[in-house]
Amino acid sequence: MTSMGTRTVDVSDCTPHHSWDPGLAPVAVVVDGDEVHATLREITDDQLSPDATSADLLALDLSRLYPLLGPVEVEGAQPGDTLEVEILSASHRGWGFTAVLPGMGLLQEDFPDPYLHIWDLGEPSNAVARFGDIAAVALRPFPGTVGVCPDVAAPAPIMPPGHFGGNIDCRDVVAGSRLFLPVQVPGAMLSIGDGHSAMGDGEVCVTAIESPLDVALRLRLHKDRSIPGPQLLVRGPLHPGTEAGEWYVTMGVGPDLMAAAKDATRALVDWTASRYAITPVEAYVLASVTAHLRITEIVDAPNWVVSAYLPLGIFSSRSAG
Repeated sequence: MTSMGTRTVDVSDCTPHHSWDPGLAPVAVVVDGDEVHATLREITDDQLSPDATSADLLALDLSRLYPLLGPVEVEGAQPGDTLEVEILSASHRGWGFTAVLPGMGLLQEDFPDPYLHIWDLGEPSNAVARFGDIAAVALRPFPGTVGVCPDVAAPAPIMPPGHFGGNIDCRDVVAGSRLFLPVQVPGAMLSIGDGHSAMGDGEVCVTAIESPLDVALRLRLHKDRSIPGPQLLVRGPLHPGTEAGEWYVTMGVGPDLMAAAKDATRALVDWTASRYAITPVEAYVLASVTAHLRITEIVDAPNWVVSAYLPLGIFSSRSAG
């Protein structure tokens, strides 16, 4: 490590950028130990509001998706170093949405039409959001996109992620966690965005509870450590509020992990819609923010197993059909 800093830099008012661009000038320069604070916009760059409808999804300017704040230059960072991003705090700003976007998502062929669910998250301290009278979803805010600038010759899209981090959509990058990223370019050039208030592992419908967030980070530079890709130190429990309850699990089995993931998710959507008397698209959206895809088995060739875990503790006792 280099010498520790003590400054706090707020980058909330910087102009967002929408690509990984090695030509961008830094919006701030920090040293090892400094804090970075930011108010992240939701993924559409304020094109949606709490009053939006499904029809508004068709009018989105897709070039404005993934507004990132930064880049923040870390003094002394060089390729081969490791940047540690400690999440000090993350809190929502009262609302969010989950959307099905045509042509996107794990089951895009099953759900080709736009669908939008607006969430009332209440006060920033609220830990639970209601899904109608069906379920209560635990909130666990985190930034979905945290990355250093990749070593590219020209601007690159935010999605997909890479060895540099980026749009990793890891639901465990929460307050108290430390994310480690391999530095790719001088200065590291860290950017952050894509606020989420809750998400299931897999984010199956392509969105979580997308929401503006207030976040605070502490950056540390490790000069004596090189890593091949993102790594994370996270404090448990990983599923607060649902660890001890029942879970319903559906499985996909076959030689293709993607097909198995689809089969497991499709079965879970069908079961949830039937069990709780909701529409399939509502069950799909709920799975995206609460259910967790896991690779159950990947050693018994030629077939592998992907499982979808749904915590039953989220449901109202009156909601079962």
